[in-house]
Amino acid sequence: MARAFASQGDLSEKKISFTEIGDGLYAFTAEGDPNSGVVVGDDSVMVIEAQATPKLAEKVISEIRGVTEKPITHLVLTHYHAVRVLGASAFGANQIIMSEKARAMVAERGLEDWKSEFQRFPRLFEGHDSIPGLTWPTTTFSDRMTVFLGSRKIEIFCPGRAHTAGDAAVWVPDSQVMFTGDIVEFRSACYCGDGHFSDWDATLSAIECFSPEAIAPGRGEALVGVDQVNSAIIGTREFLESTYIPAVKVASRGGSLRDAFDAVRDRCDPIFSDYAIYEHCLPFNVSRAYDEARGIDMPRIWTAERDLQMWEDLQG
Repeated sequence: MARAFASQGDLSEKKISFTEIGDGLYAFTAEGDPNSGVVVGDDSVMVIEAQATPKLAEKVISEIRGVTEKPITHLVLTHYHAVRVLGASAFGANQIIMSEKARAMVAERGLEDWKSEFQRFPRLFEGHDSIPGLTWPTTTFSDRMTVFLGSRKIEIFCPGRAHTAGDAAVWVPDSQVMFTGDIVEFRSACYCGDGHFSDWDATLSAIECFSPEAIAPGRGEALVGVDQVNSAIIGTREFLESTYIPAVKVASRGGSLRDAFDAVRDRCDPIFSDYAIYEHCLPFNVSRAYDEARGIDMPRIWTAERDLQMWEDLQG
């Protein structure tokens, strides 16, 4: 029998930080667990990322109530993954915003993703019995939309395929601050199991074009200042290249998935083994890199059954 996924044994409580990264802008972070973002407007609040369950979302709400009593009216979900969206009901937001592509992915693979992620990483689903069902947006957009919280302008846009095919980012121009979702990570492994390696670099370049002075990444500490922002983007690029290039070389010579796994580990372990969720992400990242290197453009749907079969194949 294959040994358990690394994340199934990750049961330790993570320390929460709530960092102001701009005027009325906050990053909720938890030592490599999924981050959330907060934008305080004139009369109301926007939250970016809902956490995996309503119970976990209450931790974000508690931090918000430490800085403002304004109502939460908008919730932006940067992509469809269960750990980002299933806590949405706790916020009571009038508008739940998602890209059209992300909504289509909820319809296509949201239920399978929920079951898959719950099996892989049970700690992130604390209070899972409180999840009312799949999260559906009330509002979608194709490429870009603008929301005003009073006089505060917020731009929500799709910079390109990266972590998923439907990624969105949130830009607050009055403070030069961006909430990138999992397009950018900081000292945390990128989860690439549903990603697009060949597009991700250009998507990072699209983020750089804004010259953000602070970023709330998908995982890892808040990035305040141009130096930290640049360091995180460089680190994200290095992680992606170190994962994809060895897989491409293996695929080009007709090697197996296990061969690709070994090659990627040889390249990545010396550099990234101390990153948050590294061991959790590695098999899924290699599987997707190997598929993409063999011409599979759209990531195959992960199911609980596929997860286990892939993991068993890699143990042989």
